Amino acid sequence: MKNIGSYITGRWISNSKKEKVLVNAITGDEIGYVSGESIDFKSVFEYGRNKGGRALRKMTFHERGRMLKSLALHLLTKKDFFYELSWATGATRADSWVDIEGGIGNLFANASLRRQFPDEPFCLEGDVVRLSKGGTFIGHHICVPKEGVAIHINAFNFPVWGMLEKCAVNWLAGVPAVVKPATITSYLTEAVVREIIASGILPEGALQLICGPASGILDSVINQDVVTFTGSATTGKKLKSNPRLIEESVPFNMEADSLNCCILGESVKTSDPEFEIFIKEVQREITTKAGQKCTAVRRIMVPENMIENVQIALGKRLASSTIGNPKTEGVRMGALAGKAQLTEVLEKVNLLSKSQEIIFGDPENFEVVGADKSKGAFMPPILFLNDDPFRKTDCHEIEAFGPVSTLMPYRNMDEAIELSKMGKGSLVSSIVTQNDKEAKQFVLGAACMHGRILVLNRTCAKESTGHGSPMPMLVHGGPGRAGGGEEMGGKRGVFHYLQRTAIQGSPTTITNVSNNYQYGAEYIKTGVHPFRRYFEELQIGETLITPSHTVTEQDVIDFANLSGDKFYAHLDPTSLEGTIFKRTVAHGYFILSRAAGLFVDPPKGPVLLNYGIDECRFTKPVYPGMTIGVRFTCKEKIAQEKRTEDDIPKGIVKWLVDVYDCSPQEIRDKYELDFSAGDTVAIATILTMVRMKNG
Repeated sequence: MKNIGSYITGRWISNSKKEKVLVNAITGDEIGYVSGESIDFKSVFEYGRNKGGRALRKMTFHERGRMLKSLALHLLTKKDFFYELSWATGATRADSWVDIEGGIGNLFANASLRRQFPDEPFCLEGDVVRLSKGGTFIGHHICVPKEGVAIHINAFNFPVWGMLEKCAVNWLAGVPAVVKPATITSYLTEAVVREIIASGILPEGALQLICGPASGILDSVINQDVVTFTGSATTGKKLKSNPRLIEESVPFNMEADSLNCCILGESVKTSDPEFEIFIKEVQREITTKAGQKCTAVRRIMVPENMIENVQIALGKRLASSTIGNPKTEGVRMGALAGKAQLTEVLEKVNLLSKSQEIIFGDPENFEVVGADKSKGAFMPPILFLNDDPFRKTDCHEIEAFGPVSTLMPYRNMDEAIELSKMGKGSLVSSIVTQNDKEAKQFVLGAACMHGRILVLNRTCAKESTGHGSPMPMLVHGGPGRAGGGEEMGGKRGVFHYLQRTAIQGSPTTITNVSNNYQYGAEYIKTGVHPFRRYFEELQIGETLITPSHTVTEQDVIDFANLSGDKFYAHLDPTSLEGTIFKRTVAHGYFILSRAAGLFVDPPKGPVLLNYGIDECRFTKPVYPGMTIGVRFTCKEKIAQEKRTEDDIPKGIVKWLVDVYDCSPQEIRDKYELDFSAGDTVAIATILTMVRMKNG
């Protein structure tokens, strides 16, 4: 029998006694054991903060992202071993795919997210704020990694995904993790952590693991730590009220099991594709992971005239769900995670039975294929019918965390919305309808009580990931009963582990602090055209002041003919009455194109190509006869990794293209310009790919 150990302070800790024995959910055989020996959590957290945290904070977002990618690729080579262990949790191959490869997919997704951050250990958030009239005093927001640990207390149902979907985010942010998986399936989490540690991909201290009981785990947290919890609302509330969390103002992110719902649209007929889509989706949500998902459909809401049709169709679909040993051919639903979990679900079924009727399934009488029903934690799908869901409210308050759901009628969409809210907050709800007006009514009416809403129909069903699948780039969490927290969520998720600080000062100071050029900062002039300089040689703030160009009527006509843009304001002086223009005006895109002609250095050099435009604004009119120049400034540099051995070493450089008016005074008087000489008439951020000198 395997000793399921913990990995703390740089070493694996073996158990000296068998505190709790873990068993195979299919066969009942003993797998391993964990110990209840006390752990010095203060030392564990300090090790993570001082060892792992310091190493991660020295890395840039791009380095941390590449680290996640390397880890994901490594874990994929070990997935077959993880699948074999996952079978013991009662999971089918499809269930395990969500847990194992879904978890690894979170690493890949967050690795790709690095491109939305600078190649720095920190980032700026939002836009600069001008705090003074003359522009010498500005404000910005800088985000730096918290100097604590992310403490993840996870549920039993997804022992791999539950860890990796959280850790991927805090690692990208530069924060180490201490993971406490649910004991019952911790043997699978431990196997994955052993591979992660053995790979040497993460810096030491970036990941620690606590298997077994963890009494007092929150008693040593400090204000730089972040605690996340996934599990029952009751346990979550108990943890959230820990005095230490309150005393230290520690962020606590809670994702609790909730009474999620799926609605069949009022307009759907049995002959519509949406009816079959609805039946398939609900059946899948009841049986996947044997209903042990925090996002599983617990309440099924259909128009009252469709109750019988749905009951028959869903009953047939559930009857085809073969239960048993996932290794046996044809089995589509495995076991609950353990006998204790089975006992708990049956207790909740008995409570629900007091106010509503079971219309499908018998927890005492069902068949199991390829396994001994008495030894495994098996349970059949159970479908209730609640004929009066506004009065019989147990289904909105009691959750059986297994293959259990309640069918209920509604009379109109307002009632469906109200029923969906009676769960007092959920992680996800879904509505199946092809009627977008109906979908809009539900979304706007119900969104305040649901963390995510899926609108499912024939158009997206084939590619949809389904009701129960949160996506790494979207927020996963929900209000009220669902915990009120947020996880993942792309950049939003990363910001949970960053400290946002407002910084104020001169544009030059903020530029030097952030390595990101701020408009109005001092220029660096080298006397060398920036297109002659390699990526490493370029400095933030390095600026070229270009020669000028006087715009002519012929320029405007030629550009109109070349581009096909013959908008009246450029060519027809008789149509300008009631506009802001005093005469025909040059095209904005001509101004930008002509600016490129002023700042581009034509001969071959380190610049490889134009990569695109991030932002562009035309702020003042430019009339024929006016003269323009460009202040061309290196704004930000982002190194790129080589994709192959033969790849050219290079990086992306962002340039501020500041096109300004430098017209002589007589022209300014002639056109009665209401802005000053030197004022910006167009501004853009362009990107170029620039060769590195070294590498």
